[in-house]
Amino acid sequence: MSPIILIAIFVALASLAAYMVDLCLRRWPRTAWNFGLRKLFWLVPYIILTLVPIAGAFLPNSPVKFALQAAGNVWLGFYLYFGFLLLVLLGVMLLIRRLSGRRIAKNWYGGILCFSLAVALAVTGYGLVHAQNTVVYRYDVEVDKPGEDMKVVLIGDLHLSVNSKLATTQRMVELINAEQPDAVVIAGDIFTSSYEGLAHPEQYAEALRGIQSKYGVYAVYGNHDVEETLFGGFPISPISQAFRTAQMEEFFKDCGFTVLYDQVVDIGGVQLAGRVDGEKAGDGTANRMTPAQLLSGIDQSLPVVVLEHEPKEFKALKEAGADVALCGHTHAGQMFPGNLVVPFFNENAWGYARVHDLETVVTAGVGYYGPPMRVGTDSEVSVVNLKFKR
Repeated sequence: MSPIILIAIFVALASLAAYMVDLCLRRWPRTAWNFGLRKLFWLVPYIILTLVPIAGAFLPNSPVKFALQAAGNVWLGFYLYFGFLLLVLLGVMLLIRRLSGRRIAKNWYGGILCFSLAVALAVTGYGLVHAQNTVVYRYDVEVDKPGEDMKVVLIGDLHLSVNSKLATTQRMVELINAEQPDAVVIAGDIFTSSYEGLAHPEQYAEALRGIQSKYGVYAVYGNHDVEETLFGGFPISPISQAFRTAQMEEFFKDCGFTVLYDQVVDIGGVQLAGRVDGEKAGDGTANRMTPAQLLSGIDQSLPVVVLEHEPKEFKALKEAGADVALCGHTHAGQMFPGNLVVPFFNENAWGYARVHDLETVVTAGVGYYGPPMRVGTDSEVSVVNLKFKR
C-alpha cells in the first residue's frame, strides 16, 4: 500500500480521536477551559506521540529510529483501545440522547473520557506483561500410518524486533527443553522485517542455540523474514524489494536451525516438508512449489508432515499426500478483538483442527507483531504429540 495513503488513514484516525477527546474536555464542566489551555495540556503531547510511529517508520536506521519504533508500537497498542472505547461509548451516549430526546448531563463526557483512559491504560499494562508469559499448549494428533510416536515442539512468530526481550526468548528455550522433544520446528517469522532492529542479535542466537531435541531444529521462513519498511504493521515497500539479507541467513545458521526451502527431509521415519512462504519468498518474488510439486517424490507409506508459515492450501496439501500441517502466522488474533476476527479468514485460525481430512495445528506464536501486547491470546509453545498406527 502507498505510504501516503497509510499516513493519510493514520492521521485521519488520530484526528478523529483528538476531536473526541476535545469534545469531552469542552463539554465537561471541570475542564471547560479555553482552547489555548487545552492545547497546552494535551493536544501538543498528543500530536508528538502521533508523530512517533511515523518517524520510527521513515527515519534512516539508527538507535533513535529503533527507539521511536519501540515507543510507537506501545503507543499504537494504547491508542487502539483508547480510541475504540471512546468512539463506542460516545456513540452509545449520543444514540441514547437521540432515542430518548433528553439532554445528556455534561459530567457524562468527563466520565466517558476518564473511563476510556483508565481502561486503555489497564489493558495496555496487562497486555505488555502478559505477552512475556509464554505458556505450553498440548495437542494430540493421530496419523493412520505406521511409525514410532514422536513429540514435536512447534513454535513460530518469534518476531524478534525492537520490542523483544532476551529473557523471554531464554524462557521459551527452557520450556522447549523441559519437554525433551524428538524434534523442534519453527513456522517462520523469526524477525519482524528488519535485522538491524534487533539489539544484540548474537545474544538471541546464543539462547536459541540452546534448544535441544533428538533430531534437531527445522525452520521455514515467514513473510516477515525479509527486509522491508513497515508503517502501522503494513509494508510500504513492494514485494519486489523484500529481500532476505545475508545477516538474517547467517543468524539462522548461528542458531543451529536447518532451514527447509521447499525441501523434504526424513526425521525418525517421518517425512518433514518445509515450504517457502507464499507471500514473500525472500528473493523479491512470491514463487514457491505447489503442494503437488513439493511432495511428488515422497513415500506415501510413511507419515508426511508439512511445515509452513501461513495456514493455507490445506485441501491441496492433503491431495498431494500430506498427513499433518504445522503452521503459524495468525497469532490467534494477538489482541482482542482480533481473536474473534481471525477465524473468519482462516480454515484453522488457531489450535488443532481436522480440515479437508488433514490434521492441522496452528500455533499462536511466541512473539507479537506491532504492539508488544497479548490480550485475549497467549504467547505459545505448542507440543504436538504425533501418534502413529502400531
